[in-house]
Amino acid sequence: MQRILVVDDTELNCELLKEILRDGYIVEMARDGEEALLRLREYPPGGVSAMFLDLQMPKMDGFSVMAQMKREGLMARIPVLIISSEHSVEVENQCFEMGASDFIHKPFEGSIVKNRVKNAIELFSCKNQLEWEVKEQAKTLKKQYQIIQMQAEKLREAEPFHRLMMEYQAAIMEVETRLKVLNAEFSQLYKRNPFESIKSRLKTPESIYEKLARKGCPATVECIRENLTDVAGLRVICSFPDDIYRLSDFLICQDDIILIKKKDYIKNPKTNGYRSLHLILDVPIFLSNEKKYMKAEVQFRTIAMDFWASLEHKLGYKRKGDNTEEIVRQLKVCADSIEELDYQMQEIRNKIDKAQ
Repeated sequence: MQRILVVDDTELNCELLKEILRDGYIVEMARDGEEALLRLREYPPGGVSAMFLDLQMPKMDGFSVMAQMKREGLMARIPVLIISSEHSVEVENQCFEMGASDFIHKPFEGSIVKNRVKNAIELFSCKNQLEWEVKEQAKTLKKQYQIIQMQAEKLREAEPFHRLMMEYQAAIMEVETRLKVLNAEFSQLYKRNPFESIKSRLKTPESIYEKLARKGCPATVECIRENLTDVAGLRVICSFPDDIYRLSDFLICQDDIILIKKKDYIKNPKTNGYRSLHLILDVPIFLSNEKKYMKAEVQFRTIAMDFWASLEHKLGYKRKGDNTEEIVRQLKVCADSIEELDYQMQEIRNKIDKAQ
């Protein structure tokens, strides 16, 4: 049976609570705060399942008991139910702010006392279980992160990995060069540029190892080359949606560029509103002694799409539990508004071009 400690200097109150709780619990008494703390220290964690605490007592009142329990870490182990004839809202709030689990008014109603203590013990147990699970998950994540760091360091130190990263960097430069040539040609023929900027990045060793682990692949150069398509990444920011399709078509049509996969999230947006055109390409690179193909991922977005995607990523709403559905809904509304703006601006540009 679970042990309940009743702390009250009034014998009648102690006897009433003992009578109410005797069928379901072992009930022990303490006549003041000092005696209560001595008893709590005698028991191991879990030895006392809950404590009823009076506020007005000699030697040490209930507030002082809770303050000392907090200092000793006992408030985190035992649910405290305040018993008092006090009906002041300020006093109740003060008790809850100090960590009390419940507040029961005198005189006692048996069924209420039983239900309150039962709920307090169950809720406290659930809270402690969740806290333990969170700590265990944190330990696991820390171990996983340490493994990732260790494996990433091994990758960094390996000469074949350095060679591979150089080749991916060469693929980025090759795509950038071809896009810049197209940009120059557009500028000459149509007096405007099809894109505003190009951003590029190489995946970090940590990110590479983590993705290989998710795929169940060992961290080798061969597995990176065969199983990852986004080690080399480029993001091309265009002014208008039709520039995206025109520019990507010109790039794909070059006879030594091979299209592996195409995902059109502009015509088929993700559920949260994300829009972008993704291409996985095999790109030729020219080394001192050979020509070889390397995979590269190229994303095309308008300025507005990139603005939305960047802010959506920074918000990090997926890590939060509250209001996630509402946030997703609002993001979708914003994304739809941005799409409408993109096409309105494109229509204005077309009118200007026709007028000229």
